[in-house]
Amino acid sequence: MCSPEEEALLRLEEVFSATLARINSLVLLPLLETTPEPSDPQGRECLRLLQQLHRSSQRLWEVTEESLHSLRERLCHQDTVGLESLLLLQHAERILQVHVEYIESYTSCVVVQAFQKAAKKRREFWRGQRKALWQLLPGVSSEASVGTALAQALREPLAHHVQRYVLLLLSLGDTAAEPHRTRELVVHAATLFGNLQSFLRQALDQALATQALWHSLSSRLRDVLCTPARRLLQDSQDVPVTVAPLRAERVLLFDDALVLLQGHSVHTFDLKLVWVDPGQDGCTFHLLTPEEELSFCSKAPQDRVVWQWKVTQAVCQALRGKKDFPMLGADLEPPEPPTCRCMAYTFRAEGRLCQATYEGEWCRGRPHGRGTLKWPDGRNHVGNFCQGLEHGFGIRLVPQGPEDRFDCYKCHWREGRMCGYGICEYGTDEVYKGYFQAGLRHGFGVLASAPRAPQPCKYTGHWERGQRSGYGVEEDSARGERYIGMWQADQRHGPGVMVTQAGVCYQGTFQADKMVGPGILLSEDDSLYEGTFTRDLTLVGKGKVTFPNGFTLEGSFSSGAGKGLHTQGVLDTAAFPPDPSSTRKRQLGVGAFPVESHWQGVYGPFRDFVSAGCPGDEQEALLGFHVQNSRELRKSQEYLCCERTQPEPCADRMEGILDELLLHREPRALRECLRKALSNSLHPLGKLLRTLMLTFQATYAGIGANKHLQALAQEEVKQHARELWAAYRGLLQVALQRKGQAPEEDEDTETRDLQVHGLVLPLMLPSFYSELFTLYLLLHETEDSLYSQGIANLSLFPDTKLLEFLDVQKHLWPLKDLTLTTNQRLSLVRNKCFLSATECLQKIITTVDPREKLEVLERTYGEIEATVSRVLGREHKLPMDDLLPLLIYVVSRARIQHLGAEIHLIRDMMDPIHTGGLCDFLLTALESCYEHIQKEDMRLHRFAGRWDSREPW
Repeated sequence: MCSPEEEALLRLEEVFSATLARINSLVLLPLLETTPEPSDPQGRECLRLLQQLHRSSQRLWEVTEESLHSLRERLCHQDTVGLESLLLLQHAERILQVHVEYIESYTSCVVVQAFQKAAKKRREFWRGQRKALWQLLPGVSSEASVGTALAQALREPLAHHVQRYVLLLLSLGDTAAEPHRTRELVVHAATLFGNLQSFLRQALDQALATQALWHSLSSRLRDVLCTPARRLLQDSQDVPVTVAPLRAERVLLFDDALVLLQGHSVHTFDLKLVWVDPGQDGCTFHLLTPEEELSFCSKAPQDRVVWQWKVTQAVCQALRGKKDFPMLGADLEPPEPPTCRCMAYTFRAEGRLCQATYEGEWCRGRPHGRGTLKWPDGRNHVGNFCQGLEHGFGIRLVPQGPEDRFDCYKCHWREGRMCGYGICEYGTDEVYKGYFQAGLRHGFGVLASAPRAPQPCKYTGHWERGQRSGYGVEEDSARGERYIGMWQADQRHGPGVMVTQAGVCYQGTFQADKMVGPGILLSEDDSLYEGTFTRDLTLVGKGKVTFPNGFTLEGSFSSGAGKGLHTQGVLDTAAFPPDPSSTRKRQLGVGAFPVESHWQGVYGPFRDFVSAGCPGDEQEALLGFHVQNSRELRKSQEYLCCERTQPEPCADRMEGILDELLLHREPRALRECLRKALSNSLHPLGKLLRTLMLTFQATYAGIGANKHLQALAQEEVKQHARELWAAYRGLLQVALQRKGQAPEEDEDTETRDLQVHGLVLPLMLPSFYSELFTLYLLLHETEDSLYSQGIANLSLFPDTKLLEFLDVQKHLWPLKDLTLTTNQRLSLVRNKCFLSATECLQKIITTVDPREKLEVLERTYGEIEATVSRVLGREHKLPMDDLLPLLIYVVSRARIQHLGAEIHLIRDMMDPIHTGGLCDFLLTALESCYEHIQKEDMRLHRFAGRWDSREPW
């Protein structure tokens, strides 16, 4: 059996549905029949609001009909349909939302007096309908105007209906004998509609207060501020407050904005970008906005409380994007608005951000976090911000000229300026990759022009305050020159070496980009000039030429256009010819600028990073990043910051790197740990190695591949190894410090050198080997050519004749290894003796590690001794007199190309621990073999005369 409350609900819904139908036909439809279409903006706005109210009324009637239907179903089938099936209980939030939409539409009409304006336009119609309207709506006072009567007619039925809802739902909750879940639904619905009563009252109060405000303002201010959805929350005329520094005459707090009226000026602040900062005393609090910090001061503390509370509530409401439910005042303690927000704002104040639009994250009135900053002139910055300034990784596009050309800065920023590693692609097609400080190139960097530029040029080196200063390398492809040396104020200044594409080298002193004072010039044929000459390497003034044959020419040199070179001096042909090997091995640059000073722009930032404790947030600014090119960036602005290769947070990755170093400190584990670190471009050591590789290639590849730079390159590689070891030690000390462990003691020079040559150099040498070995090839090209000719001649010998030629004692010949075929004779067999030693020695070219090359040489010696011991039938140690001819035999059969370059590279790069040991002895023996083979040509011809003419050779 249904309860009386349910029957009362049914009657209430029936009456309300009928009332809504009558209101629609008698009030809303006539209000909408405004003919013709209003021509003024205000008239069109009123029509739009009335149409919106009509749609809300329709939805309200539809949901009432649905509720009525569910009530009838319950009354007809009360045995099978439970109370919880009622639409009013099951979907209370949905019904509530429809009521709220109607209330908001209605109050918007009240704010702009839409009813009064519409009634005034159809005054004659409403005068004729007055009697019928008053009879159908008995609750409306007969003394009221038509506009007021219409407003009351559209409000009172709803207010009465909601009030009855609350009462009936409360009674239903008290009497319902249903399960606990049903009672919860009833109580919930009663609470919602109780809040709806408060919402309706406050919404109407706000609408009436806002309507009154518009009447109190001038038409100009009303046109600027009035919008139908805006509601007045607080007026300084009601609760006095003063604002500094703007000294506003009137302060208006709306539900979407804070407005300060100052004479004819209107200052509007979007509440979504307002932060409330409580003051230090009881009468003051502060508001933070993107461009202003406002101080609100009241005479009475309670007035300050009212304003602060109202502003806080309004900010929360604006950020949620909808009115509070229940409205302001329901909670004694307003929720704190979030400190971090995401909004768009266009700056108006003069300054670097004037007219710029920022869209992104904010904190306490300042851009803070990820965001995009766009200027009207086309500039665009996307990245991280901190307290209003660009800070962290960011990408800026700056348009250049009328064409589609941009300067693209992909860089780390600090306090609004570029600082740290960056990649800049300019509209001129130049590209800079390197470090910045205070917005200028500073530290190590590479500036390269486009390959097809009219004058292609590339600079790799140090920068100071935007200018090339310190050690650097410049390649001028148009002139076919490479300068290696010191710079100052964007000019060559100090000691330097010039290398030309023609193979000519100059070493001297530069000042203001010009050669000054005496210098040295080395030509391709090893001629040496000591004196003065022009920037074009033309001999001028006093000088001395030393020719490869030892002749010297000393005097004064001059040249003229089309006249060639002229000289007056003394030609000396009586001097003893110099040692050709020493002439060819003249080296430049070693004494001019020590290798320790070469690449401080690379080492310096790394040392600073380690000294600071390897902070994770600075790792990318030091080690760099990978991003797409500027053309792709312009196509897809939303992905500007998404293309960096960041597999995990920098801080976490740095922590893992340091932990790895602590876990692998034993010699064998350390070698493997360093090998992985140096091969990983995301590891600090790996990044450092790759940067050093870049500098090495910029110096010694291409034009820089000159034999006179071999010693400089060799010393530079060793210096890089020392710096990499120091970098590892620095990282290890940071790792120990983070774990609270005692730091390791400082190494002495001897211990450090052992680690550098024995551990680091073999691991890093492959990265520099190609360019370095090329220099060794060029330096020893003549000796290797003689050696190759000697090998070619010795290869004509069969095994027995070659052993005889080399004076190998016959009892050491491994004749058992010479297996004959049917048509062969013993004296014709080749490449069979000491085959295992020959194959072993050939492996010396399969590795770049000097230590492994020495191990190959040691194994080769072992194979020779093993073969001899097998021939003699006992273990036998070879003396030097017996070893040298056997080793020459093995070397001649191994046919290793460029053996001189290999030997000298091993000698220069090998671990000092091998000095004086077996490896050193064997390397010396190999050098002797190399020299013997170069000089075997004359002996070969004499030996050939003693051969039996019937035996071919």
